[in-house]
Amino acid sequence: MRVVVQAMAIPASPALRIATAVLLLVAGAASIVFPFLSAAAVTLAFGAVAVAAGVSQLLRLGAAADLKARIFRLVASLLYVVGGLFVLLFPVDSTFSITLFLGALLVVEGVMELAAAAAAAGPARSLVLLDGIITCLLGGMVLVEWPSDTLWVVGTLFGVALLFSAFRLFVSSAEGSPQTNS
Repeated sequence: MRVVVQAMAIPASPALRIATAVLLLVAGAASIVFPFLSAAAVTLAFGAVAVAAGVSQLLRLGAAADLKARIFRLVASLLYVVGGLFVLLFPVDSTFSITLFLGALLVVEGVMELAAAAAAAGPARSLVLLDGIITCLLGGMVLVEWPSDTLWVVGTLFGVALLFSAFRLFVSSAEGSPQTNS
């Protein structure tokens, strides 16, 4: 059986791109209008995913090849579960850490978009470049202002990033050129 792994890409169908862009637009606008609610949702989702990952590691504990691998998997699973439970039990405190992580993530995503723009050809290249520049700037702003901006920044910047992705999808569907979406 052959497994093919593809990078996440914008849907080839213009209608599907427009539908995806509309959903991103609505989600982005909601995140900007309700930044505290969006930040809480992102934080709680992060905690739930961490707990699920820890449980998954525990379930795979018996499949480890040797004692060292079992110990490593046990420690990793405990870190995931304990960290996830901390996030779920103390979401406001956890938002501070997640904000710092988000700032770094936005910088990395922006650099990846800049690299994609440098490697891409086509009419949407300038939008990918603009997306990369703005994403880098937003990440830098978060890192510079952290922790004072923690309580609103996660939801607001998440919404702004979604709006730019929606805009890029709208433009690429009008031009008919699929571009990589990070």
